[in-house]
Amino acid sequence: MVYEAYRRTLKKLTLPFDKYEHWRKTAKALKLSGQARNRLDWFIFYQAKSNRNASATCRHFSIHRSEFYYWLGRFDETSLGLLEDASKAPHRTRKQEITSTEEMRAIELRKKHLHWGKEKLARRYETIYREKLSAWQFQRVVLKHRLYPNPKKNAKIQAKRRRSVKKKRITELKKRLPQLGFLLHFDTIELHWNGLRRYIITMIDEFTKIAFARMYTTKSSASAADFLNRCQYLLDRKITYAHQDNGSEFEKLFKELCAKLDIKMYHSRPRTPKDNPSMERFNQTLKYEWLYDGHFTPDIKLFNQRLADFIVEYNYERPHQTLNYLTPIGFAVKYGQLSEMYPSSTKTCDKI
Repeated sequence: MVYEAYRRTLKKLTLPFDKYEHWRKTAKALKLSGQARNRLDWFIFYQAKSNRNASATCRHFSIHRSEFYYWLGRFDETSLGLLEDASKAPHRTRKQEITSTEEMRAIELRKKHLHWGKEKLARRYETIYREKLSAWQFQRVVLKHRLYPNPKKNAKIQAKRRRSVKKKRITELKKRLPQLGFLLHFDTIELHWNGLRRYIITMIDEFTKIAFARMYTTKSSASAADFLNRCQYLLDRKITYAHQDNGSEFEKLFKELCAKLDIKMYHSRPRTPKDNPSMERFNQTLKYEWLYDGHFTPDIKLFNQRLADFIVEYNYERPHQTLNYLTPIGFAVKYGQLSEMYPSSTKTCDKI
């Protein structure tokens, strides 16, 4: 009798675990995704180990209660496929509902006006035929029949777009550490004087507001790469992220140098100067407090010598309201970003 009672008790204890093992085997047979199997583990823990305690289960798996209850409502042990994410495709999608007659009319109108946009073509179509054909439908016809003014040129443009790597935008950089060199902003000031062009590449550190600038004769990636090397020297090789606009000078050699130095690049959104306010403010200060006071000369060497004096004054002497009226170098030293020996040993901008 004792043996039979012990056997029944043992069977009762092991039965649920056999059921849960069956769930796991079924999930494997159905080839459920890793996410779906993780959710299955939630409910095995919920039923077998936490005595149906939702709070304990959420704590154990570090999930939100609302997420747990959502999947608990969907859970059905006879249909484990419900643990998969539902399709996020819209229930109703646009369809190219266009007749052969409408398509022929659209082709004829497009060939007649190859340089018109789809909106203009749609308006003209409605005027001629007294019925609507949407701009989107016109676009589909143009794509289908490749009705472009210069098909070869368009093919090259499309191929270039496919090859291009999507740029990281500065709005994607959420975490900004309060340390020197974590994020540097770069920009270029273009100057015109008696038919000559000169370019001042500028830089400012996000945290300490330490700034640097240098003039070049060309707006090239070689100039920007040279400038970045000088910034590396100035900041004792502490650069983590570089932020700049979409100018051509920040391509090719600048990109290659960033990759070599393990500096990650972020770009401003097109035509959005507010993405780089610190840099815009420094450029204004450089122009209105120094450049427009008669300091310009087309002689690169002489100009950069004069500019070095302004940079020294800006970093070492000029109090900044955003830094509680400390100088950038004083702020960096106070908050442990630079050694106290830094001002006396590097106050020679003309060297860089």
